[in-house]
Amino acid sequence: MEDQDDQAIHIEDDDATGAVQTGAMRWVLAIGLLLAIVVMSLVWIIPALTA
Repeated sequence: MEDQDDQAIHIEDDDATGAVQTGAMRWVLAIGLLLAIVVMSLVWIIPALTA
């Protein structure tokens, strides 16, 4: 990005994102993935045991 004087504009990461980065989304995604794997495994394993 350049301004009118052909000078590069440098913006810090914190100013560019406009959000607080706590890392909580990583935990939500990890727990959701783990739950999805467990549930899908149970859906596959339980009918296989009873058949």
